[in-house]
Amino acid sequence: MAMVEGVDARGAEHCETTALGVLLRHEGLDLSEPMLFGLGSGLSFVYWDSKRMTFPFVGGRVKPFELTRNLATRLGLTLRVEETASARRAWQNVVAAIDAGRPVGLQLDCHHLEYFTTKVHFGGHIVAMYGYDDRLAYLVDTAQQGGAVSTSLTSLAAARAERGPMTARNRSFTITAPEPPVVSRDTILAAVKACADAFLAPPIANLGRRGIETAAERVRTWPARTDRPHEELPQAALLMEKGGTGGALFRNLYRDFLGECAELVDDGGLRAGQALYAEAATLWTEVAALIARAGETGETACLDQAAALLHDLARLETKAMRTLSACGA
Repeated sequence: MAMVEGVDARGAEHCETTALGVLLRHEGLDLSEPMLFGLGSGLSFVYWDSKRMTFPFVGGRVKPFELTRNLATRLGLTLRVEETASARRAWQNVVAAIDAGRPVGLQLDCHHLEYFTTKVHFGGHIVAMYGYDDRLAYLVDTAQQGGAVSTSLTSLAAARAERGPMTARNRSFTITAPEPPVVSRDTILAAVKACADAFLAPPIANLGRRGIETAAERVRTWPARTDRPHEELPQAALLMEKGGTGGALFRNLYRDFLGECAELVDDGGLRAGQALYAEAATLWTEVAALIARAGETGETACLDQAAALLHDLARLETKAMRTLSACGA
């Protein structure tokens, strides 16, 4: 058995910030989950659909691993990333880090992890790994999934090797802090402005403020996409609200991030943005509830109401991000 000593295996709400918290606390940097999410400019929106997909995907954040790259750049951290098509090499990359006394982050498809009770393919899931023996890998996942958990080495290899939307080729990564990072006023404002500007000016109609409008226009079509709307719609709503894919979770995190920032930086725009995202989070919870009800009851009027709220959210979040983009000016 090999274990990294001194790992604080706290599970948080979101997978990527949970893993980042484990890796950074091991480097002596203990930031709250909202601060990790916000400094990584993690908030966004994506409406993703293709002929290969049986049901649309909605996401409330930037694409997997972009948050990690943003955070490392902003805090001056050394991020080492390994990717390979070789299962043998992929395992060697992980073992080398753990044997050297360093926890390692892994991007994988959670469908294969044995402790997951809901079997849904999602190739952008991220965990921290801190130990292994001849049968099991010892991981840290979200609090919802159990925090400190384990899965068989076979299941871990399958999860890492899965191909499909949002997957990576056996991606593993480590983080080191050459010097103690400082969360300064400039760091905070740069993160807030970068997130706002990307949200306001997305390159395609599936992202950012335009993505929410796209979801508003298409949510009424969801029952026709499946012969199991009574299952698919409540599942989508559950993922939105509990998994945070396109519901309130990330809006709550960003609200709390802005609240922490307002205590460190005297800027009225941060406080205004916090209030607007508190309102947005409540509306996202309502949207998820309406989608679930539409699936459970077959009432199409629920999707009409959800579409109207999504249009409201697009306007509300656009207002919030315009306010935040001007912070520090």
